[in-house]
Amino acid sequence: MKRYPEYRKSGLDWIGEIPTHWEMKKIKHTQSNLVGGIWGEEPEENANDIYCIRVADFNYEQLTISTHNLTLRNIALKEKDKRILKNYDLLVEKSGGGEKSPVGKIVMFNAEISRRSVTSNFITKFTVKSGSCFPKYVLYCLCFFYHIGLTRKHIKQTTGIQNLDIDSYFQEKIPLPSLVEQRQIANFLDRKIEQIDELIRLKERQIELLQEQRTALINQVVPKGLDPNVEMKPSGVEWIGDIPAHWEVRRNKRIFRERDDRSETGEEELLTVSHITGVSPRAEKKNVGMFLAETLEGYKHCSVGNLVINTMWAWMGALGVSSFDGIVSPSYNVYQLKSSEYVPKYYDYLYRTPNHIKEIIRWSKGIWHSRWRLYPDAFFSMSAITPSFNEQAKIVDFLNCKNKQIDELIAAEQRKIQLLKEYRQSLISEAVTGKIDVRNEV
Repeated sequence: MKRYPEYRKSGLDWIGEIPTHWEMKKIKHTQSNLVGGIWGEEPEENANDIYCIRVADFNYEQLTISTHNLTLRNIALKEKDKRILKNYDLLVEKSGGGEKSPVGKIVMFNAEISRRSVTSNFITKFTVKSGSCFPKYVLYCLCFFYHIGLTRKHIKQTTGIQNLDIDSYFQEKIPLPSLVEQRQIANFLDRKIEQIDELIRLKERQIELLQEQRTALINQVVPKGLDPNVEMKPSGVEWIGDIPAHWEVRRNKRIFRERDDRSETGEEELLTVSHITGVSPRAEKKNVGMFLAETLEGYKHCSVGNLVINTMWAWMGALGVSSFDGIVSPSYNVYQLKSSEYVPKYYDYLYRTPNHIKEIIRWSKGIWHSRWRLYPDAFFSMSAITPSFNEQAKIVDFLNCKNKQIDELIAAEQRKIQLLKEYRQSLISEAVTGKIDVRNEV
């Protein structure tokens, strides 16, 4: 893509040279109305009930808001009038953030919503000055600033919450061409980003299909075996149905014993279990939503090949056979195979199949759905499809091979998605700093 004919220094290292006819203006000079948000009170089913946009509603990928499950609050007329959102208002996250996702994200309010809306107290809204600035162009500029980390220098953090100093941040300068050119740049980026996002959606759909293929394969092979022509027989258990004629159905109590030996020091590697990753080292799970105990003494030992079940979340599939030696929470249950005639990984696959998850739900106990627990006596009463050792091993080898192939295909698609996202961001950066001339591209 071609460059502009002439450039001059912008005076800012992170912007570099800009076209000679562009200006550099402070962000504060692009806005005509800057207002902080409000949280209000619980809804009262009267005229003062209004939607309150939260940072959780930001769709940063699309630079807009998500209108699903908006929060209803009650805000007095005198408090909400100046805060009512209009299309093309820009919303800046001023409080929140974290180490990997610092405060300062920005999106545009451009939605068809049944009620009027305001922003929460963690968001500042500003209206772009009409006549000299085009809202979508300013949005792209501030998106570029966030991407390069410019907001970080304006963060104040005295507690666990990051606060963006809006007054300080809005002293920063943005490159500003004419209004006509701003619109051209924004329209160009809209069109190109829509094309890129469509490619990303296609890649994401391909990943979904690969995951569905993996699930279908496991659900077919684990309970029925690798031979599609094998003679079948009734299993004798209604929810299991037919199984290969030479297979058995056994109670879990014949296959497993409970293990409950405890750590004396708590110095072993801490493991956790989820429905997504199975059993994995706690250190690898960066965003686990739990607090770590002060001491790990008394945690349960777990060895390679042990089945670990998150008692509270078993109904979601939070279980797995461990590939690690370590310790797990005392609230988990650890089970050890009774005999070498069983292949541990086969049971990892088996207990994740839909029929077994339904059976886990049936045997779980609790008042609330989200607090159902699968206790050892219930687990031992459940039935498990049991092929011979050799067939278990063949099924595991087959699925491991297929899973590796699928994982490689998924990883390739994920790399393509990452490259597309990087290209999208580079286009924004190049366009709003004048490194490419897109005036004739629209």
